[in-house]
Amino acid sequence: MTIMKLGMEEMEASSMNPYEVLHHFTSRNAVVVFSSTECCMSTVAKRLLFSLGVGPTVVELDRHAAGTAIHALLFQLAGTQQQPLPAVFVGGKFLGGVQTLVATHINGTLIPLLKQAGALWL
Repeated sequence: MTIMKLGMEEMEASSMNPYEVLHHFTSRNAVVVFSSTECCMSTVAKRLLFSLGVGPTVVELDRHAAGTAIHALLFQLAGTQQQPLPAVFVGGKFLGGVQTLVATHINGTLIPLLKQAGALWL
């Protein structure tokens, strides 16, 4: 798992607008989970991915300089009034939240999607 810490990459990313930050992470990593440290559904999503052998990049929005702005952008992206966390991106594309992640795992489409994105090599 890669958890983004305050470092050179985040300092560069935090100076960008929220869309640029989102694009920055999702275009450079096969799987990205935008999360909050206190969100139990985010924990479920991360654990499912870990159990499959995926090492997602995890961006904890409550610890990111642009977290509030990214969170607002995720609300727009999700297109709903529901909590948009966790927000899972695979291969640079928005997959959805924990319900979509679990549903794609159950229906058998998650593993091929992860392989196509380069997150799994089996």
